[in-house]
Amino acid sequence: MAEKPSKDSKISAPAAALMADGSSELEISKAERRVWLMKCPPIVARAMQSSTHQPPPPFPSDASAGQIVAKFIVSVDPLRPNDDLSSTQFTMELDRNMPKRYSMDMSTDFVRMSVLSESSQGKPSVEGKIFHKFDMKPHTENIEDYRRLCRERTNQYMTKTRQIRVIDDDSGLRMRPMPGMFDMKSSGSTEKKTQAKGTETKRTRRDPEEMEKIMFRLFEKQPNWTLKQLVQKTDQPEQFLKDMLKLLCVYNNKGANQGTYELKPEYRTDEKPDAS
Repeated sequence: MAEKPSKDSKISAPAAALMADGSSELEISKAERRVWLMKCPPIVARAMQSSTHQPPPPFPSDASAGQIVAKFIVSVDPLRPNDDLSSTQFTMELDRNMPKRYSMDMSTDFVRMSVLSESSQGKPSVEGKIFHKFDMKPHTENIEDYRRLCRERTNQYMTKTRQIRVIDDDSGLRMRPMPGMFDMKSSGSTEKKTQAKGTETKRTRRDPEEMEKIMFRLFEKQPNWTLKQLVQKTDQPEQFLKDMLKLLCVYNNKGANQGTYELKPEYRTDEKPDAS
């Protein structure tokens, strides 16, 4: 938005710096025009940008030059001086199916800046200098509509869209495993590992009393057994056999029968007292 320049206005520092640069000609005929800088929500910016197919000129001199997309309302107190803006209220109404009414908070405490543009031929121009800065926010009349719009936008962004596509090139040459999925190894080694795992069957524990009788029968046939031999004979889990051996047998650490188990003296049949 632009205002007519005052007679005592001066060229701003950014424009003066560009004028001092002799690398290209700078158009400064509009350098003293007062411009209003407006910070608006994204939904308002999109509505203004999509109002026409062709972008309007940066600063049209006539309101009929383009489509009217918003109405700017200024409420003033006639009893106050013209330079007193403390009671002045600024409101904007949009011509769209959206929260239409917005309040605009004016701020004069900001760094002075100039508005620059560049034509399609690459010629730079100074379009004016920023005189007022506005922060736009939803008006209290439309605050509920704006909240609903924000909730809908959040839900839309959080919804994940999944697509199913058919890959024409199914040769697999461009396919690579993701990190941590699996190692690139030959199929032969995988088959060998699968076969080895298949031979290992899960052993089921027998009842301790039944297992005790089986152990006594084995030691009646042979006085010394290794752990590996007992696992093969009984088809029992190794840890379960170790627990049974601690109760019934002693382990030979040395001697001719080193590394084997034999029954404890109290369980040997040749040392038990005669029942008669």
